[in-house]
Amino acid sequence: MFRLSSQAIDNGYRLEAFDSVGSTNALVMDRARAGDPGRLWIASTRQETGRGRRGRHWHTPEGNLAASLLLKVRADPAIAATLGFVAGLSLVEALSHFMPGEAIGIGLDGAEDAHRAGHDGKPLRMELKWPNDAIVEGAKLGGILLESMLCDDGQLMVATGIGVNVVAHPEALDYPAISLAALGIEATAGDVFTALSQAWCDHEALWDDGRGIAAIRDLWLKCAAGLGSPVAVRVDGTVIRGQFETIDEFGRFVIRDEVGALTRISAGDVHFGAVASVRSAIDDMKAS
Repeated sequence: MFRLSSQAIDNGYRLEAFDSVGSTNALVMDRARAGDPGRLWIASTRQETGRGRRGRHWHTPEGNLAASLLLKVRADPAIAATLGFVAGLSLVEALSHFMPGEAIGIGLDGAEDAHRAGHDGKPLRMELKWPNDAIVEGAKLGGILLESMLCDDGQLMVATGIGVNVVAHPEALDYPAISLAALGIEATAGDVFTALSQAWCDHEALWDDGRGIAAIRDLWLKCAAGLGSPVAVRVDGTVIRGQFETIDEFGRFVIRDEVGALTRISAGDVHFGAVASVRSAIDDMKAS
């Protein structure tokens, strides 16, 4: 069901595939504690105890993709954290292969964005929502979670977990979600994984142990959701409002407020446009 791309095999990546797991991230971290040297993918079509950011439960029903990559990183933790942007770009590049219409990707060939024509002829835009979501038309299609541990030799092991709604998407959430199947796209978790393993090779090579962060940042901004638009970010119970200005060299979210001051945010829940205004109004009412 799962297979690595030929380039991934040539680059020394390995694969363990399962019908069902508790958590792919937990499994690769177990491998790290057991002394695995890294460059190991673990993939499954079902995940029972997966987690999203801040410990939120992320269930992967049968047929969706749950995959995690274990890497030994020769960079300090702040630089290693930018692997999340490598993962985001790799995921959008992989998923773009399955979108209907003419291919205009965000690959390393210099193309500008990830537009595709949908079945109705209208552009279908894939975007990356900071810090860890791949979205289509504002609905979440995939997500990313990074975890790390320090080895006895002082090097960092990083688990990059990637989940994709292939055949099903969760309902009754406080944000919209979508699946490839709901978009009318026929693909399997195995198909998506192979494309992902290929796209990862290209973007990790560009990242180059952190030396290529500037190039990764430039590519990420080309498909950033909400860039230049009103935004509200909840950070530890406080809401910061303004305009989404950019991400900085460490991947922090940069907001410009009404007087032009810049605020850099390392972690938070982001809401754009009209949703940002509604959320802000709700927060104001709660505070009063």
